[in-house]
Amino acid sequence: MTVEEPAVAVEGEETLEVPDAVFLVSEPASESLASIPLSAERRVAYRFAKRTFDIVFSLGAIAVLLIPSIALCIAIRIESSGCPIYSQKRVGRVSRNGEVATFDMYKFRSMYADADERLSELQHMNEADGPLFKIKDDPRVTRIGRFIRKHSIDELPQFVNCLLGHLSCVGPRPPLPSEVAQYDERAMRRLSVKPGLTGYWQVSGRSETSFDDMVDLDLKYIRERGVITDLKVIARTVAVMFTGKGAC
Repeated sequence: MTVEEPAVAVEGEETLEVPDAVFLVSEPASESLASIPLSAERRVAYRFAKRTFDIVFSLGAIAVLLIPSIALCIAIRIESSGCPIYSQKRVGRVSRNGEVATFDMYKFRSMYADADERLSELQHMNEADGPLFKIKDDPRVTRIGRFIRKHSIDELPQFVNCLLGHLSCVGPRPPLPSEVAQYDERAMRRLSVKPGLTGYWQVSGRSETSFDDMVDLDLKYIRERGVITDLKVIARTVAVMFTGKGAC
């Protein structure tokens, strides 16, 4: 599971088309991604174990959450018009040769259907630093949306992304293409591994932290990642989901 990301321009953010994403990684930045502390043998074993866990865990979560998800979709649709499932283009792992992977990330819709059109009028209210965008009391968020965002229930459809291999259960959160376009070389390093539903940042304050804090936490995870580390993060994520701590 995952918790709320740094309240970026969630459903109102304008995204780039997939072909446009190829410009996002410069050669020097892609070279910096090669610094990965795990040995080759350990890396292969870890990736196999991680992918196996992702598949099994995602299948189990989808099976358990199917009926509640249908009920939530009905409630979302009753409160506001529009499809209850929202998809948004995100940047995944950047390969060593600089190739950018993008995918459609799924969420339960937490905003009104006209959120995209209203984004421009709210730009001056941005409270985030760096390339992020957030508003603590975003007027585009529905009543149901406030609850599911606080407890990260809106993120649960991403188990489908995890099953398809777009995401891992644990890893850095996938950014928007427009955010990555503003990354410096250091921030690009957080894209050297597959993104995840949850991670160090998601269990360490979320929207209460700055963009630099998020990068620091993601790079710390990349250095320390392992099976035991991932299990600990998942356990902490469950606790954060219940409390809603750090959500915006």
